[in-house]
Amino acid sequence: MKNYKKIEWVLRLAVAGEFIGHGVFALQGKKEWIGWIQQFTGTEIGTATILLTLIGLMDLLVALIVLVRPVRIVLLWAAFWGFWTALIRPLVGEQIWDFIERWANWGAPLALLLIIGWPKNRKEWFSR
Repeated sequence: MKNYKKIEWVLRLAVAGEFIGHGVFALQGKKEWIGWIQQFTGTEIGTATILLTLIGLMDLLVALIVLVRPVRIVLLWAAFWGFWTALIRPLVGEQIWDFIERWANWGAPLALLLIIGWPKNRKEWFSR
């Protein structure tokens, strides 16, 4: 495919942008997200804030890996996490459209995984 590398880079930038944005919001302690964590885990605000900070760091790590060397298992995680963070919105009472509007959050990492190539064995999950 002539444009393979260009498409790959567009998807890498899209996925990294999503995870950088979410990571920064998480590290800023986005109040709404802390409330969602409390609602889902039953934890108090301090614990929810710590969890959100860890999530933010993980999101930034995912973005860095996708930019430097997109590893398949990280892309699978990104697709799962993008789906979950989109799905959580209607689960906490927001409109279903907040979920639908975020389909690219899981679709872009899944598309990048498919372009790089679905692994044929367990070892390939941890390689490029």
